[in-house]
Amino acid sequence: AMRINQNTVLQGKRVTLVPYTSAHVPRYHEWMQSEELQRLTASEPLSLEQEYEMQRSWRDDADKCTFIVLDAERWSGQACADEDCMVGDVNLFLTDTEDPTLGEIEIMIAEPSYRGRGFGKEATLMMMSYGVRNLGITKFEAKIGQENEASICMFKKLHFKEVAVNSIFQEVTLRLHICDQERRWLLEQTNHVEEKSYLQLKLPAGVLES
Repeated sequence: AMRINQNTVLQGKRVTLVPYTSAHVPRYHEWMQSEELQRLTASEPLSLEQEYEMQRSWRDDADKCTFIVLDAERWSGQACADEDCMVGDVNLFLTDTEDPTLGEIEIMIAEPSYRGRGFGKEATLMMMSYGVRNLGITKFEAKIGQENEASICMFKKLHFKEVAVNSIFQEVTLRLHICDQERRWLLEQTNHVEEKSYLQLKLPAGVLES
């Protein structure tokens, strides 16, 4: 199962990525009541109970890897609970059973005040780097609603190329193949990122969760 990242924290400059736990669900559920986010993520509103179900499947499914995006500055020093620092999420789906090296990537910066400030870009780079190093991903794909120009533009800056437009779903597909040169670039972009243990960061010394 894809529990590979259930104790992984990735600390970057602007964002910290943490595993999606049940503690994050109420805030996430609140976000997804927004019609704008439903439209941008092409998702249906769920009840809180369904959202908890979803979180469990995210944690246990072998074909999904997800992190919650936190504001690194607010979160560091642990003065602030995860829920109060949440700005979005980033996901990798292994969509092709025939090809485990292909990952579909999704980024959502749900908090409007954090958009356009580089949080999505750093979170996406960190997730791509994690996918390349830990999951053996060599090809990335992003599917984005045609109206979401900011997101399309960001992926193009990250070297993705537009490969298809689906006018029925009004969706653009972008792809990036990680050759040696791209891999070097990606690891360079993320060489400041530190990987830590979630349990150790969350708990006071000497206390371990059962």
